[in-house]
Amino acid sequence: MREEARAVVIGGGVVGVSTLYHLAKKGWSDVVLVERKELTSGSTWHAAGLLPLFNMSYSVGQIHKYSVRFYQELERETGMNVGFTQCSNIRLARTKDRWDEYMYYAGIAETIGVKVNVLTPEQVKEIWPLCETEGLLGAIQHPEDGYIQPADLTQALAKGARDRGAEIYRNTTVTGIEQRPDGRWLVKTDKGDIVAEHVISATGNFARRTGKMVGLDVPVIPVEHQYIVTEPHPAILERKKQGLPEMGVLRESDSSWYMREENGGLLLGPYEKGAPCCYIDGPSDESEYELFQEDLDRLMPHVETAIARVPAFGEVGIKKIYNGAIPYTPDGSPIIGPAPGLKNFWLNEGHSFGITAAGGAGWQLAEWIVEGEPSIDMMGVDPRRFGPYATEGYLKEKNEEAYANVFTVHYPDEERAAARPLKTSPCYERMKKLGAVFGSVYGWERPNWFAPQGYEVPKEELGVGADVLLKHNHAAPLEDGRIVEKWSFRRSNYFEHVGNEVKNVHENVGLLDMTAFAKCWVSGPGAEAWLNRIFANRVPTKNGRIALCHLLTKHGGVRSEFTVYRQPTGFYLVSAGAYEAHDHDVLRKLLPEDGSVRMVPVTSQWGVLVLAGPKSRDVLRKLTRTDLSNAAFPWLSGQKINVGPATAHALRVNFVGELGWELHHPIEMQNAIFDMLMEAGEEYGIKPFGIRAMTSMAIEKSYRLIPRELSIEYTAWESGLDRFVRLDKGDFVGREALLRQRDGRLSWKFVTLEVHDVTDADARGNEAIYKDGRLVGRATHGGYGWRVGKSLALAMVRPEFAEEGTGLEIKILGKLHGATVIAESPFDPQNEALRADG
Repeated sequence: MREEARAVVIGGGVVGVSTLYHLAKKGWSDVVLVERKELTSGSTWHAAGLLPLFNMSYSVGQIHKYSVRFYQELERETGMNVGFTQCSNIRLARTKDRWDEYMYYAGIAETIGVKVNVLTPEQVKEIWPLCETEGLLGAIQHPEDGYIQPADLTQALAKGARDRGAEIYRNTTVTGIEQRPDGRWLVKTDKGDIVAEHVISATGNFARRTGKMVGLDVPVIPVEHQYIVTEPHPAILERKKQGLPEMGVLRESDSSWYMREENGGLLLGPYEKGAPCCYIDGPSDESEYELFQEDLDRLMPHVETAIARVPAFGEVGIKKIYNGAIPYTPDGSPIIGPAPGLKNFWLNEGHSFGITAAGGAGWQLAEWIVEGEPSIDMMGVDPRRFGPYATEGYLKEKNEEAYANVFTVHYPDEERAAARPLKTSPCYERMKKLGAVFGSVYGWERPNWFAPQGYEVPKEELGVGADVLLKHNHAAPLEDGRIVEKWSFRRSNYFEHVGNEVKNVHENVGLLDMTAFAKCWVSGPGAEAWLNRIFANRVPTKNGRIALCHLLTKHGGVRSEFTVYRQPTGFYLVSAGAYEAHDHDVLRKLLPEDGSVRMVPVTSQWGVLVLAGPKSRDVLRKLTRTDLSNAAFPWLSGQKINVGPATAHALRVNFVGELGWELHHPIEMQNAIFDMLMEAGEEYGIKPFGIRAMTSMAIEKSYRLIPRELSIEYTAWESGLDRFVRLDKGDFVGREALLRQRDGRLSWKFVTLEVHDVTDADARGNEAIYKDGRLVGRATHGGYGWRVGKSLALAMVRPEFAEEGTGLEIKILGKLHGATVIAESPFDPQNEALRADG
């Protein structure tokens, strides 16, 4: 047994073996994999082997695309049959909402290079003659999709890895993992110890037990998944006898199941409500090829809809019901990337669609480990998208919810209800009484918008377009039973109410709770020099000044964005609340080892209330003696002020493009400040506003967001961050790459688009953009601009189509709309509102 290795992969399922293979393919031949039993003896062995390309996540979509193509290459490379059947995949639509989802997805697919066919019910019948097509609106088909034999795939990956020098130790149990003083890892096993520079955990159902060895609370708990295999059916056997093609994988999403042929019979896999979490403390030490007792009662509603859609399914007996564990995360996407707080410890866990994701996950993680960066944006699967709040009880509720929602319509405005509310700012109850309709980010409750007193969605609108079986098209009822939000890919019931919030901020003054912002304090004798070495912009040189600073990758892509506020004793850094664990972990891992810089997270100690609008100065003046004029308190500056008897750091900056201040205050003073602002602002028409109004106003200002317009896939130049890059200040992360590209050709360019002839569906991001029928870019964000009265989209396009006035086309929910490149910041391009004096 090898005593030293460049990397040790723990776990011999398809995900772990793929990771090993891709590390070896990148040239690391001195890598090993350790598996406690036999390869595939965990969740891999009982997987149905499906390869669904369909995914609403940009990151996961790229991973799945790579896998499907790679598996065919692997067969040619190794000479081993991986059991890939390219029979296509058909997703049926019975409702208008489902069709909207498919059309939105088709845009994502086109931008990442995945082929999607649109089928009529008649075409479905031609491909799947055993399928009844009554009630169908249509379907989409992935012609490159199909299924694979998981064990054969894993063995082929193992051969490919061994052929490149990698070693695999089966029946070898990891008993402990320790980090040595030199930073390398000691992996202890029952067959001997291995010292390695990197450790990759790909342990599936054992993820939490593996994590505990190194002090990690890995946000993965498995859920039971069942599928049914029938006896052979005469009609399918006859098709085979005639040499007819396999009918493909059929998915009736509106009834939450998939079906495919299996040895002359049929295989049905439902995703049912009530499927429980399992292995909460991990499987037993003896666990191998393990299944649970089947629960047919849980399956029956889905069985009935399957028989109605495919009567042949009810004409043959059940051969076997499989009930096995599948690892899940709270949002259903895997966790792929660096473990927070640990050097060179990596996670490739939580794969609920592990067969499909294994190839791409191994590919990107190997790039990340070997090259220092992945080549595609991985924020959607980064382990650090969850924080310490994702403990066992939270995971149990959220993972069961994620499983039950695999086939529900994935509305862009959906907010799932399980394990909420969890983290609330002090003013939560006050916002709630004012009509707040909450969303959740990083566990925090934030008002998305405000419903008028007594408002509810008209009963006749509920259920229209709802899933046939799951009835899932609106938020959970309030405590008094009212339903106030219906989800949609189009302008929904809250559209006009958000518009009213924007109007009030623009004409009067609004109050927004942004306590969820990630916040940290950086100090020490080396703080300024260190921040200047890691940020592209120069940090403020004067106390009380504010700068927007970006942390880049070595390739010049954008990793994180921070507001930096200088104070006499250090720097206060603010970043997106959704990426607190990510941003703070990145900063920690860049800290100098000499102790000259200290970093302290302070998110939960400081609340943030945003006061914005032309009358915001009038409101604040009633509560403080501080001079709020431009001369004394200019834009992009901050001061510590009194707010009545309370105190706050007032930062003259915001994300809505109006005069205003962010009031960063001791969190225990929040309610006092909230009440004083609402009382002082009553005469000026103050009203609360939510995240959706803020987002609409940000789009009107062409403000960029991580990971939309700002991404590791786009350099700072491509994202239009020129004014935030200071090449003359000395070296910083990504500077050399930006210098090289400054004189070269950009691959992309950020633009703002006015979208024409929009009636009820604005761009949301990921829509395909064309010029004369040719794909030339993708939208990154979009929505209606209430202050300018236009439907807008932010986008990355090929540079030759970025000139102002260029006519393009954008496809929204399957319909082409004309679009024109317009000047950046269509609202108030000179920032006169932000800089207003008085």
